[in-house]
Amino acid sequence: MRYKESKEQSAELLRTVLALMGQHDAAFNPVTFTVWYEFAAGMNARLTQAIESALQNEPRLGDDALDRLYQAYVAEADPAAMQRISGELQRMMAGMAASALRTGDRAGVFGEQLRGLTVALNTNNPAAMTPLVNEALAGTVEMRSSAQELEQQVLVSCREIERLHVDLIRARDEAVLDPLTRVLNRKGFDQELASMLAQPPAPGSTHGLIMLDIDHFKLVNDSHGHVMGDRVIQALGEVLRSCVTGKAHSVARYGGEEFAILLPHSTLDFSMALADTVRLRTRAMKIRDRRTQEVVLTVTISAGVAAMQAGDDAQGLIERADAALYKSKESGRDCVTCA
Repeated sequence: MRYKESKEQSAELLRTVLALMGQHDAAFNPVTFTVWYEFAAGMNARLTQAIESALQNEPRLGDDALDRLYQAYVAEADPAAMQRISGELQRMMAGMAASALRTGDRAGVFGEQLRGLTVALNTNNPAAMTPLVNEALAGTVEMRSSAQELEQQVLVSCREIERLHVDLIRARDEAVLDPLTRVLNRKGFDQELASMLAQPPAPGSTHGLIMLDIDHFKLVNDSHGHVMGDRVIQALGEVLRSCVTGKAHSVARYGGEEFAILLPHSTLDFSMALADTVRLRTRAMKIRDRRTQEVVLTVTISAGVAAMQAGDDAQGLIERADAALYKSKESGRDCVTCA
């Protein structure tokens, strides 16, 4: 999942994001919220770099700048979901603005009352002071009520923002998930790979990539049909999700029957061991007839492992992992090869 902050962490980020949004000229909408959220969370290295560069030339970023940043560095969510969330956020902001306006109007009246009282005090006229003091007391009550109303509106709005943020996360996750396996799709893989390569590995570690492929998958489709083929892909997706448990690690369906595992800040030994664990669990997997529960198919995979080297870009890392995968195929399949 792209967003991994706890409720407490996201609440702290929410306060930071609202402050950032207030410092710039762009409208309050899900696009700008998401850009500033990922910037504040430090989770999107390329976006952070682009924002810091943009701020050197333009201290207050507007709608066009934020939209360009969003399109370039943040995946689009489902348009219908974005439109709904945008409408709700705009409605909420309008409510806050109306409450603030009412408070401002009442503050203006209260200010006039206090000025009148000040004049009366300077004239030393007790008779003139009495009604003005009463007005000032009434104004104090109204101001307190108005401030409480605004505070309540802000609290409600913060809760709504948190709910909208959850909705936005869900929409964003859906945009980068493969619907069949519920792992990342190719778009999600590309984003996570770019994010991984943008940060240097932790001391004593490297960034790893495993590419794996279902052996003889065409034969599965030809012999058992595409419905069975989809079941095999789904089952492998479940195996991968159960094996890849590191918080920073990602599983993606790279295309067709090919999958990828991204392992930032890992070691080559760890990547090799994980690839072999996936291989063994896949081989132990039994695909059964749903009516008779008879085992109708066993599945194996071949895998290739590559660790990031100096000067590697995304394409180079993928090519080396793919080359190792094809060596596994040439070696008889159902094995793991290191690039």
